[in-house]
Amino acid sequence: MAATIALSNQKGGVGKTTSAYVLASVFKSKGYRVLAVDMDPQGNLSFSMGAETDGCATIYDVLKGELKPKYAVQKSSLVDLIPSNILLSSIELEFTGARREFLLKMALDSLKPYYDYIFIDSPPALGILTVNAFTAADYILMPMLSDIFSLQGIMQLNETIERVRSYCNPDIKVLGAFLTKHNPRTRFSREVEGTLNMVAADLDFPVMNAYIRESVALREAQSLQKSVLEYAPACNAVKDYEKLADELFQRGLEANG
Repeated sequence: MAATIALSNQKGGVGKTTSAYVLASVFKSKGYRVLAVDMDPQGNLSFSMGAETDGCATIYDVLKGELKPKYAVQKSSLVDLIPSNILLSSIELEFTGARREFLLKMALDSLKPYYDYIFIDSPPALGILTVNAFTAADYILMPMLSDIFSLQGIMQLNETIERVRSYCNPDIKVLGAFLTKHNPRTRFSREVEGTLNMVAADLDFPVMNAYIRESVALREAQSLQKSVLEYAPACNAVKDYEKLADELFQRGLEANG
């Protein structure tokens, strides 16, 4: 039974999609059955994984109840994926009924027996799509840049998590936050890291020891729709994500039996 991890931060551009893309690939390389779900209408994760998004089944069709989830899964060259496209942006207006927060959970429940891990790439806006991702997830993982705006995003995100715990998913756990495009040699990055640790202690969530360094190879691999593990296996960022995956296991992340 799959463990479901939502990657989220209220601020855009912090590495959510890249982290979902690389972590899903790293987990698959370790022999796990992995599904990625693109819940961002921009569809960047879908593009990175070489998925078809036009004129084919997407997560939008699944959430509308027009298609069984298994028929939306694409077998990409990287991992299995349920793609997204711009149609997903209309969900906020289309779905106004009761229990609309549970649409994704109900869809993924039928797929969980076939996977060990499901990674959800959520949009930066804290609307119904993100709430659906949190309601469906067992865990939340929060990437952030070494800047003050990402810290603000984490604090706003925490408020949404608490609301979801109260109304939709009392069992959701925060795996923690981790820094992306991080350079610990600069004073400013170290200051942000120190502030993050204080905020995390106050909000009672962990900060990962692993951090992700800047990497051109990551962007190149995504633009070429290739696995970065094959494109640039020795680049620093790949090594960093592998360390992050190992740390997640050490901190107790495991499939649900």
